[in-house]
Amino acid sequence: MAANPDQVLKDVNILGQLNDKTRQILSKDATVFLALLHRTFNERRKALLQRRMIRQAELDKGNLPDFLPETKHIRENDAWKGAPPAPGMIDRRVEITGPTDRKMVVNALNSDVWTYMADFEDSNAPTWDNMINGQLNLYDAIRKQVDFKQGEKEYKLRTDRVLPTLIARARGWHLEEKHMTVDGEPISGSLFDFGLYFFNNAKELVKRGTGPYFYLPKMESHLEARLWNDVFNLAQDYIGMPRGTIRGTVLIETILAAFEMDEIIYELRDHSSGLNCGRWDYIFSVIKRFRQNSNFVLPDRSAVTMTVPFMDAYVKLLIKTCHRRGVHAMGGMAAQIPIKTDPAANEAAMNNVRSDKLREVRAGHDGTWVAHPALASIATEVFNAHMPTPNQMFIRREDVNITANDLLNMNVPGKITEEGIRKNLNIGLGYMEGWLRGVGCVPINFLMEDAATAEVSRSQLWQWCRHNISTAEGKRVDKDYALKLLREQAKELEGKAPKGNKFGLAAKYFEGQVTGEDYSEFLTSLLYNEITNVGSPSPAAKL
Repeated sequence: MAANPDQVLKDVNILGQLNDKTRQILSKDATVFLALLHRTFNERRKALLQRRMIRQAELDKGNLPDFLPETKHIRENDAWKGAPPAPGMIDRRVEITGPTDRKMVVNALNSDVWTYMADFEDSNAPTWDNMINGQLNLYDAIRKQVDFKQGEKEYKLRTDRVLPTLIARARGWHLEEKHMTVDGEPISGSLFDFGLYFFNNAKELVKRGTGPYFYLPKMESHLEARLWNDVFNLAQDYIGMPRGTIRGTVLIETILAAFEMDEIIYELRDHSSGLNCGRWDYIFSVIKRFRQNSNFVLPDRSAVTMTVPFMDAYVKLLIKTCHRRGVHAMGGMAAQIPIKTDPAANEAAMNNVRSDKLREVRAGHDGTWVAHPALASIATEVFNAHMPTPNQMFIRREDVNITANDLLNMNVPGKITEEGIRKNLNIGLGYMEGWLRGVGCVPINFLMEDAATAEVSRSQLWQWCRHNISTAEGKRVDKDYALKLLREQAKELEGKAPKGNKFGLAAKYFEGQVTGEDYSEFLTSLLYNEITNVGSPSPAAKL
């Protein structure tokens, strides 16, 4: 016998504002489902986050990661495979990514790409309005009722072609959604994003020829993938959907997950759509996890390219692992924005995009990411020329043999310069200021910067201070020097910005994160309370 919804919703509260439209998204039935996910999985989620801290303590002692001996049998077994590509996911050669505001949703779906990753995570600041309206926008887009008018301009979905396949990226396991509490605790941001999207749209997506597809970020172990797989199974059983209908592509954007790629695919195998090279978060993770180890100090961010040893090894291992298991190996982000005012600079930037995509397709990637619709034609041209098939899973890369030492090879040529420090400060401050205003991706110097690049900037500054590195100019990077430059950059940025900007608040938070002392696991966790708008509890039973 099904549980009484009002009984299930006892001690469930909604602390964010709802209107008539968003109440249809966060309906009583959907909220019952979210409460079930929380009560079933939240303790496991918290235990896995605690496990991250235990592993960090081991790394701080100088113990380096390696491939797991207890899962060797999984890595060495050629018999098992991931799921075959799902409908609408066989060809993914160009994917566009971006947040879930209504304008972005329309523009992304109108782009000449194969899929659209609608992002509730790194390019989205998780204000309540952003999260709940983002769900509404995707709900409407799936049903092709997302057209709207802004001033004199109309935004309409194109009707001359099949629209890109929609993939939603939920928040990582570490984030909470404080505008909804269950039994006195905030619900997991991951479960909130996944649960609402799945409950409201899964059957409709299947009816329209695709399915409930997800990108899964920030995982650090196969046990975290196992948790996602259990969530998927419960969700499908709950609404009477066959297991395996959901598909998840895992972003390998942490150094510890790189040692468990086979195991992550194995845990999700009936639901796996492959792995993705989340390059900027991966660099951030390397710095974060080895921040106490002077052997892992990296030069200016611009020197840490995809061809340096540890990044090259990561790419090769990911492609080999995915293709051995019959799933997609997706490439990374082209974050460039067209430079309309300078044709020569724009041509140079677009040539960089072309070179990067050529590197990816030749390495064996099955597709790539772009952040701007104007880059889609470049990526398409390169992949069409070098990958005439829907994917290239048949390229097995059996020539590749990556060791733990290869993944940890920090032989990265380059210098640490004052210019590099100032660039990191500008990116960190610029992103944090936008995020504090509720904007999750910020154009800076014709690049679309999001949480990942801000994290690299913040972590490099912390690392250089911690180890008292000297710049190429001969200046010792210490607390006083870091704070001096930070305050100069903050003052300059504040002076150029409109009134009401948040640079002062951003600088206050940034000061505590760049001196080699305090270190928050994530900037987004550090800043989250600043953008919550928690009101009086509204019992969910009244929805």
